[in-house]
Amino acid sequence: MTSPIVIAVPRELTFGEQRVATVPDAVRNFTKSGCEVRVEHDAGAGAYYPDAAFEAAGAKIMPERAMLLDGARIVLRVQPPTATDVEALEEGTIVIGFMNPANNLEAIKRMRDRKITAFALELVPRISRAQSMDALSSQATAGGYVAVILGAENCPKFLPMLTTAAGTIRPSTVLVLGAGIAGLMAIATAKRLGALVEAYDVRRAAGEQVRSLGAKFLELEINAEGQGGYARELTPEEKAKEQEMVSAAVARADIVITTAAIPGRRAPVLVTRETVATMHPGAVIIDMAAETGGNCELTQAGKTIHEHGVTIIGPQNLPARVPFHASQMYAKNLQSFLSLLIDKDGALVTGFTDEILAASLLVHAGQVHHQPTRDLLGGTKP
Repeated sequence: MTSPIVIAVPRELTFGEQRVATVPDAVRNFTKSGCEVRVEHDAGAGAYYPDAAFEAAGAKIMPERAMLLDGARIVLRVQPPTATDVEALEEGTIVIGFMNPANNLEAIKRMRDRKITAFALELVPRISRAQSMDALSSQATAGGYVAVILGAENCPKFLPMLTTAAGTIRPSTVLVLGAGIAGLMAIATAKRLGALVEAYDVRRAAGEQVRSLGAKFLELEINAEGQGGYARELTPEEKAKEQEMVSAAVARADIVITTAAIPGRRAPVLVTRETVATMHPGAVIIDMAAETGGNCELTQAGKTIHEHGVTIIGPQNLPARVPFHASQMYAKNLQSFLSLLIDKDGALVTGFTDEILAASLLVHAGQVHHQPTRDLLGGTKP
């Protein structure tokens, strides 16, 4: 009889990270399939999943990381491992989570050299059968929700229309720039709070989704649909037209939420410092692209600044602000992903030929399999 596959879940050590890579419901499913699940002590505390809940689901709580990783075959993470984290792993260990390869090259080199296998969830292809594994989308949903709550918290106005004995209060206007997963969740949340919502996206196909949520879609005769559902970069002429329309919408908004991002590139600037100066006092900008440079020219990642009476917030790691449900969704993504790695008999698959596994395989057997990351490493060794 073969030994069960050991799945280890370490406590996240990145500053501000409250999420955990699995939750008790997922643990129950892993143990039913014959796996042994180990969870580091207090790994779920920040997300309000106590050790007792994991134990009740069948997990073993490990007081020390060395005990957690000893003999572990699969390690589930939220944040990318550091080079130090990699040193604690045994050769052949499979690590699954967000890897942020462009900004984590030292750890990737260590995984390559120590023959660690790493799957990057941000590389999961956006195809129909991979939807349940799409951690980028699940966490963007959490981020879009939090962005609106953060905007409402910092806005000096009510969001909904109110009719009171003291008079009628007009609803606030929320402008969402970028109608991807995060943007659509922001639109839906702002509508639930009673705001007037406008939205803009360079992809024409986004207009139907925006309107279906009850928001006004700002029209511009540009089709910037790119590959994989992302937007392509605009030409200089298109950028000028876009800027004129967006600036007018920003000037009349009470809350602006920006979500525009281009994979592997700096976030496009949609709100210039000149546009900020046209906004009315008390307006708020929540820049969800702060971590990749920001959609607002004045954004500072991780900081809140005030310019011309406008509050500009550059939040980092928004999903970690709703860690209970963000962890729940992320754990489901990982559970679905593992269904491709572990067969019905509870054994690891012998090859990574499935298109989802092949696309998300970052490092394996001493080789970097993701070409853009290999290019960044610069050497001839794959």
